[in-house]
Amino acid sequence: MRKNKLLQMHNVGIVVDDLKAAIAFFAELGLELEGEMTVEGQWVDRIVGLNGVRNDIAMMRTPDGHGRLELIKFQRPTATSGEPNAPVNTLGIRRIMFAVENIKEVLSRLQAHGAELVGEIVQYEDIYLLCYVRGPEGIIIALAEPLR
Repeated sequence: MRKNKLLQMHNVGIVVDDLKAAIAFFAELGLELEGEMTVEGQWVDRIVGLNGVRNDIAMMRTPDGHGRLELIKFQRPTATSGEPNAPVNTLGIRRIMFAVENIKEVLSRLQAHGAELVGEIVQYEDIYLLCYVRGPEGIIIALAEPLR
């Protein structure tokens, strides 16, 4: 039996309430807005297993073109609330890591958009400076500045 191979990871979806704030946060980080659209109809309902779905979507791309975030605002049905300040050890997807240049400068720019440092900036061996940042609606991202 032949196994089909995985081709690529296409995107990571993040449900948000304030789409414009999420776009601004990730744009400040350095992602590029590829486009925005609204989706609805039976095909969407069938994919996500909900009825009467209407979503606003913003697709954001990393500068290298290999990674994408799909930011999703549910117009209907309204999104259920999670715990926006859940700790980093909560089950499920808790963070997305981005490699950056000058971690302190990137952190400062994100803090101007309301981001908060979760712990502190820490050096891992001679390889990285690392930190976790909580952005809009509790989204956690990790920043990694390569030291080599």
